[in-house]
Order: sequence, then structure tokens, then C-alpha cells
Amino acid sequence: MGDQAESTGIKVACRFRPLNSMEVARGDKYIPKFQGDDCVLIGGKPYYFDRVFGSNTTQVQFYNLVAQKIVRDVLDGYNGTIFAYGQTSSGKTHTMEGKLHDPDMQGIIPRIVDDIFNIIYSMDENLEFHIKVSYFEIYLDKIRDLLDVSKTNLSVHEDKNRVPYVKGCTERFVSNPEEVMGAIDDGKNNRSVAVTNMNEHSSRSHSIFLINITQENGQTGQKLTSKLYLVDLAGCEKVGKTGAEGTVLDEAKMINKSLSSLGIVISALAEGSSYIPYRDSRMTRILQDSLGGNCRTTMIICCSPAAFNEAETKTTLLFGQRAKTVKNTVSLNVELTAEQWKKKWEKENEKNKTLKNTVTILENELNRWRSGEDVPAEEQFDKGKAGVPEVQVESVPNNEKPAPTPALSSLPGVKLTDAKAEAELAKLYKQMDDKDDEINQQSQLVEKLKQQMLELEELLASSRQDHNNLQTELNRLLSENEASKEEVKEVLQALEELAVNYDQKSLEVEDRAQEFEALSEELNQKSSSLASIDSELQKLKEMTNHQKKRFTEMMSSLLKDLAEIGIAVGSKDIKQQESSGLIDEEFTVARLYISKMKSEVKSIVKRSKLLESAQTESDRKMEENEKELAACQLRISQHEAKIKSLVATVQTVEQKKRRLEENVDQLNEELVKLSTHEKVHAMDKEDEIQSGTEVKEVVEKQIHNHRENHQKQISSLRDELDTKEKLITELQDLNQKVMLEQERLTAEHEKLKNADQEKSRKLQELSVLQDRREQAKQDLKGLEETVARELQTLHNLRRLFVQDLATRVKKSGEMDSDDTGGSAAQKQKITFLENNLQQLTKVHKQLVRDNADLRCELPKMEKRMRAMVERVKALEAALKEAKENAARDRKHYQQEVDRIKEAVKAKNMARRGSVQIAKPIRPGQQPVGSSPMINRANQNNQSTGIRGGGTNK
Repeated sequence: MGDQAESTGIKVACRFRPLNSMEVARGDKYIPKFQGDDCVLIGGKPYYFDRVFGSNTTQVQFYNLVAQKIVRDVLDGYNGTIFAYGQTSSGKTHTMEGKLHDPDMQGIIPRIVDDIFNIIYSMDENLEFHIKVSYFEIYLDKIRDLLDVSKTNLSVHEDKNRVPYVKGCTERFVSNPEEVMGAIDDGKNNRSVAVTNMNEHSSRSHSIFLINITQENGQTGQKLTSKLYLVDLAGCEKVGKTGAEGTVLDEAKMINKSLSSLGIVISALAEGSSYIPYRDSRMTRILQDSLGGNCRTTMIICCSPAAFNEAETKTTLLFGQRAKTVKNTVSLNVELTAEQWKKKWEKENEKNKTLKNTVTILENELNRWRSGEDVPAEEQFDKGKAGVPEVQVESVPNNEKPAPTPALSSLPGVKLTDAKAEAELAKLYKQMDDKDDEINQQSQLVEKLKQQMLELEELLASSRQDHNNLQTELNRLLSENEASKEEVKEVLQALEELAVNYDQKSLEVEDRAQEFEALSEELNQKSSSLASIDSELQKLKEMTNHQKKRFTEMMSSLLKDLAEIGIAVGSKDIKQQESSGLIDEEFTVARLYISKMKSEVKSIVKRSKLLESAQTESDRKMEENEKELAACQLRISQHEAKIKSLVATVQTVEQKKRRLEENVDQLNEELVKLSTHEKVHAMDKEDEIQSGTEVKEVVEKQIHNHRENHQKQISSLRDELDTKEKLITELQDLNQKVMLEQERLTAEHEKLKNADQEKSRKLQELSVLQDRREQAKQDLKGLEETVARELQTLHNLRRLFVQDLATRVKKSGEMDSDDTGGSAAQKQKITFLENNLQQLTKVHKQLVRDNADLRCELPKMEKRMRAMVERVKALEAALKEAKENAARDRKHYQQEVDRIKEAVKAKNMARRGSVQIAKPIRPGQQPVGSSPMINRANQNNQSTGIRGGGTNK
């Protein structure tokens, strides 16, 4: 333990939660009124605490003002305790734990865990820390281990210093905040909770989270130990309000009993009673060191602001006021080394000698008083001069000459004769002469010292003036340095913003590239669907042409047969009633066939129109996709221009940063000079004997050595910066080349695309023209086939008809002339059919001529189309290769940039000095967790720990 102990009181903080939903629905009033930061009024009565917090206090504010200081005390070697007290549903668990993994809503325990490791990381690198945690609860006055549920009834024992501890409780060694939070999560899952009328998650036990910290200094060997108790008490409750029944009722009884024991202990401590009933409860027994012992204790009393709970709130506030009067005796928990024990023994030995001398003096004085002698006041013992005789004894050997022995004549009551008087007088004169010589020597020495003093004062005045000038110059340089630092910070912030903007732009470019690829895929799909529609359209056109040809052939053959029949009938004046009836039947059949063919032609034409409209719609969609593609390419070019400007800005910022670093180096050198001047003045004040030339040589030597070391460091840093800048310049040049190549490929792509569009337009026109000619060709071909077939059929019919007609003419040659009227009607029909036949013949001749022209143009168009298709394929291959090269170069550039960032980050971390953390390995105990550092520790069979500040050298 430490040598000195101090008395400190328990700090009490009061916190009010907001009204909950049940209280708001019930219409309860908000009763507390706050006066300042340390007073709250309930029912007009003031209650004073170290700090009072309202309902709008955040978790961060509460932690910073109440619990943050105790972390530093614990790491300095003092014990600490924080526990929350209050009625049920008053916010104790929210204050101590909160939402464990929510940065804003987490409570005191997770924030203390983070702060412990953050402070350790910033401490001296020679320190080594070992941290272990325990988590248990007091449920129904039985201690249960929350990290090992099989341990259900643990006992409380005392160590060699008579400090209580829980025997057999699980202790986990931890090395980072994540492992501590893992232990808290494990224990929280095993804690006893229940649902009551006042709280959906009511704690049914007192939970205690214990953190043991051992630190050792590797250089001095000094060890410090400390403990931190984080206690979340269960709330006192009234059964009428909570509606507890069965097991919950038994839990409420035990909770109220243990809290009553805590109140009795607090009252006994506040009243200064000689007997403190710590053993009446397991909880007070465990917290014995926190209540009136060696511990810095902070109590948090949590209160409800509702008028419904006014009585419980007043009871809680009175408990906090009693606890505020309790005093703890706090001392440093240090294990002394052998050297420290030796110094302590020497100190106690000196103190013992002084006390012995005092006792001797007091005994002598007492004997004089007892013998009846009157001791003068100046010879009486004075406590302030107890050590004077020892000091006088020690100071005698330091004098060069002993004090002169007084002459006998100077003693009162001694009479001498004349001879003796003359001898004595001569002796005295001789002594006076010696004294005069000594006085002269001392006067000369004093004059010399005065002269030296004047010179030193002049030198001191000039040094002070120089010091003032240097101080003003130093202040000016410091102000300039601060301004430069601010400027450097601004530049670094601008660089960070530029880096963030660059990353955002890169992401936007990648998104645009993905959109471009998606549009390209969609365009390809549309093209394939258009090709399928074109092929279907061609098939339908072929079918239509075939039907038209058949119709034309049939019409032509019918017209020819009718013309021949008319000629034959007109030349021989056939007058037969039966033959005219047969011809009418054949004409009726022909009309029906023709009407059927007309309906088929109309349906085919209608379908072809629908397909043409679908083709027009697909062409329009293709144009829209091409417009969107052009817009995306425009945006890509704009982003590339922005990237160029950002790269140029980064270069200028790097140049500015280097100039600022040079300025900082110059300022550091000037600061070193100023510090050396101050050292010179300090040496002048401390040692007045040393000459100015020697001081100057020593100072110049120190300055020279420091300047050489500084120049070496600066040269090495500049060389490193030059290499990094060269690498960055090379990467920027490579990036510029890639961008130029990308621009060239983009321009070439635009040209090729324009040419492709022009050729596509021409190809479309030629395709339309080719379709028309193909259609005419197919029409003519089908028409010729149909006409030939129908002519053959009609020729056979005509031959049969002529034969039948000849036989009938022979049989009915003698018929009268009454049948001339029927032949006249037939002649009119024949005339009409002849006119139609002439028109069809003209159309046939025109189609034949158009077909011949198209056959001449077709080879040329096919050749041009093949050449254009090959060119389009070549351009697509070139574009794909350019895209792949650009993507590969961009990926390489991004990898280089990431590598440089990682290198710079690693270098900064190395400069700052990283902290090595590991768990200690104990014989016979397997560490929890499987981090790489722990695995190495297991392999080496060595105990390691948390080291602060960096590694030992």
C-alpha cells in the first residue's frame, strides 16, 4: 500500500429520467424543480448533491461529468466504485449499461471500457498492463457467476490485507474492448430479469462487474494494482405498485432486504458508529472496501419525476444525502521494490535517530528540573529545533579552522598577576593583529567578489535583455508557427475533402460505366429482337408476294381464256342455250375464287402494315437509346475533365505542403537555437565560476550536434518525400497517358459511331429499296408461274369446250335466229374482260422492267453491305479492346493509390507509436479468445500484457 492516505467523501450524483408512457397516459405531473447544478426541489424542500442532472441529459454528458475522472484514478493505482441506486423503473440499468453497442445510447460501463484502453494506449511505453474482468450477480442473497452459470452459490472470503473478495468467481483476461464487451454480453444474457407493472425489463438481482488492473513499470519494476466495481443495484419496490406475485414476490422481498442492509450500513458510517454491520448482507460484504474503505466511490441515485412516485423519490434523495457524509480513506495500491523498501528503511532510521536525540534532550532537561535547577527558556526543548544538535555535530568537520579558544581573562571571576597580565595582553595583541590581517584579506576578497558581482550583474542585465528579445522573437515565431499549423490543417482538410470528392467522382464514373454497359446490353437485345422481327416481316412479304402472283396468274389465264372463247363464239355465231348456261356457271366459280383471293390479300396487307409499324417503333427506341448513350458519354467526358482538375489541384497542394514543411523545419531550428540560449542563461545562473568561453564552446557543440542530427533527419525525410513524389508523379503521368488514350479512343469511337450511323441509314434505305425490288421480283415470278399454270388449265378447258361446241353446232345447225340476244350480252362481257386484260398486260410489262433494273443493282448493294458489316465488326472489336485497356489501367492506378495511402497510414501509425496488447498467460488456465497475439503467447509459453505507448527498446 502507499505511504500516505487521504480522506475523501463519497460523491453523489442525482439523475431524473423523463416521464414514461404509462405516466404520461396516467396524467402524472413533473414534480422536480432544479436550482443550479447541485440542488433539486421536491415539494418545496431542497436537496443538495455534488451534481444534479435533469431529464434532458444525454448519456455522453452524464458520463463526462460523473464517471470519466474515475478511469484516470483507477489507472493511477486507486480503487474505484460506481453504483446506481433508486426505486424500480428509475433508469439505473439505462444509466449503467444503456444500449451496449449504440455509440449514442450506451451507458457508463461500455464507455469506461473504451476509455480504459484509450488511456492505456497513450501512456508510457515502459508500462505493461494485465486486465481481468469478473461478472456476477446477487440473486436471492446468493452469489451467481454470470460468466459460468454452473457456479450458483459462491462465498465471500478475505485476502491477506483483509479485503473481501468472491472466491471461485470466473476471471477472464482481456486485451481489447471487444473482449470485454463480449464478456458483458455473455453475462447480460444470463442475468435474472422479469416483467412487472412498472417495468417491462425489471432487474431481479444486484449485478457487479469487476475490473482488476495490474500495471508494472519495466524500468523501475514498480507495480500498481487497482480494482473498479461497476454495480447496478436492483430497485426497491412496493408490491402494491408492481403487482409482484409468486417467485417475483420472493425476489422483491430479498431485494428490499439487501437494500435495507445497505441503508443501515450507510447510516452507521454517517453517524460514526463503532460497529458497521457489513456482514448482514452479501452485497454490503462485497462492497465493504467501497463504503468507508480504501476506494474512490461515486453513487448515482436515479429518481422518477412523476408525482405518483413522490414518496419513493424523497426516500431515495434522503439516502443520497446520508451517503454524501460517508468518508473513505484512499491510498495508492503500490507494491514497493527492494530499492524503495531500502529508502523507506533509511528514512525511518533517520527519523528514529532524531527521536532518540529528542528523547535524550528531554531526559537531560527533566533531570535538571528534578534536581531543582531552574532551566532558562532559551535552553528549554523546542520542537522546531529538535534536529539542531545533530546538524551542529555534522557541520564541525567542514570548517577549515576551529573557533579560537577564549582567553582565561575573559572568564568571569578569574584574577591574574601583572606578569601574567602583560603576557596575556601581548597574546591578545597578537591575536588582534592576526584578526586584522584576516579582516584585510576578507575585505580584499569582498572587494573582488563585489567586482565580480558587478560584472555578473552587467552580464545578467545584458542576458536578460537578450532573453527578452529572444522571448519576443520566440513568441513571434510561435505565433507564426501556430498560423502555419492552422494553414497546414486547412490544407490537410482541403486534401481530405479533395480525396473524398475524388472517391465520389470515381464511384460516379463507375456507376456511369455500369449504366453504359447496361444500355449497351439493352441495345444489343433490341437489335436482336429487331433482326427477328425483320426476318418475320420478310417471310410475310414473301407469302404476300406469292399470293399476289397466284392471283395475277389466275386472272391473266381467265382473261385470256375468256378472250379466246369470245373470239370463237363471235366468229361462228354459236347460238346454244345450254353452252351459255355452262359459261355462266364457270364465271360464277371464277368470281367466288377471286373474292376469296381478295380477302386473303387484304388480311396479308393488314398484317404487313402492323409489322411495319412495329419496325418503326423499334427504330424509334433505338434512336432514343443512342441519344441516352451519347449523354452518358458526355457525362463521362465531364467527369474525366473534373478528375484532371482535381489531380492538378492535388499537385499544387503537395507543393504548398512541402513549402510549409520547409518553413516548419526552419522554425524548429530557430526554436532549438532559442532553447540553447535559454540553457546558456540557466547555466550562467547556476554556475558562476564557469567561464563564458567554455559555456559558448559547449553550447556551440550541442547546437552543432543537434543541427547535424536535425539535418540528417530532414535529409532522410526529404529523400523519402522525393521518392514518394516521384512515384506519385509517375502514377500521375501514367494516369494522364491513360486519360489521353481514353480521349483518343473516345473520339475515334465517336467518329466510328457517326460513320456507322450514316452507313446504317444508307443501308436502311438500300434495304427498303432492295425489299421493294425483291417484292416486285417475287410478284413477277409468282405471277408468271400462276399465269402459266392457269393458262395450261384454261387451254385444256378451251379445247374441250371447242370440241363440245363443234359437236353441238353440227347437231343444232338448223336452229332459228331467236338466240341472238344472249350472244350480244356475252359480247359485252367479253369486251369488258378484254379491256381489263389490256390493263393487266401493261402492269405486267412495267413490273418486268422494274425487276430487270433491280437485278442489275442487287450485286452492287450486296457487295457494299458485306463491306459495311465487316467494318462495323472491326470497329466493335477495337472499341471493346479500348474499354478493356482503360478498365485495366484504371484498376492499376487505383491499386497504386491505395498502396500509397496504406504506406502513408502505416508510417503515421509507426511515428505515433502503436500499442501492443496481449493477454497474460497463467499456468493451468486457458485464455479465452483466439487472437493471433494470444496464439503466439501460447506457443512461446510466456506471459505478456498490455503495453502503453509503444514497444520496449
